[in-house]
Amino acid sequence: MKPDISSCNNAAQVKRLIEKYFDNIKGEYHHEQKPVKNSKDNAETIEHKIWDREPEPATLSGLALALGFSSRQEFNNYIQNGRFAPAVKQGILRVEACYEAHLHQNTTGAMFALKNMGWNEKYEPSPTNTEAGNILNVKLFNSGPPPADSEKDVQL
Repeated sequence: MKPDISSCNNAAQVKRLIEKYFDNIKGEYHHEQKPVKNSKDNAETIEHKIWDREPEPATLSGLALALGFSSRQEFNNYIQNGRFAPAVKQGILRVEACYEAHLHQNTTGAMFALKNMGWNEKYEPSPTNTEAGNILNVKLFNSGPPPADSEKDVQL
């Protein structure tokens, strides 16, 4: 049985699980020497990277599965009340950083993912807690003659 967050006794163990997830999604590869085309007697070779397991994008669901959660709801509950929630929140922040890094490449997909993670499209300054910030000043003024009740009342 693979270790999960329920078997962790401290935040360092949770961080190791998160690090293991991020190492795993990098994929696995090996190098092979291949002869260079048009070289004399195929004596010249070049090293090629051969993927044994392709890299995967970082996802919240992938992180939740790697930590042993069986649902997003269970994962979200743990983030709110879990014993090692700060360590898990750092893992979530790393996933967000991966998407943020892709904003310059494929903005639509990255923006969609970040919005689902709670990001906002526009900057919204936090509301002030002073009384002056809670007062709405309204000024009433006349903007001209009152409107007519019907067309018959209008004179040109």
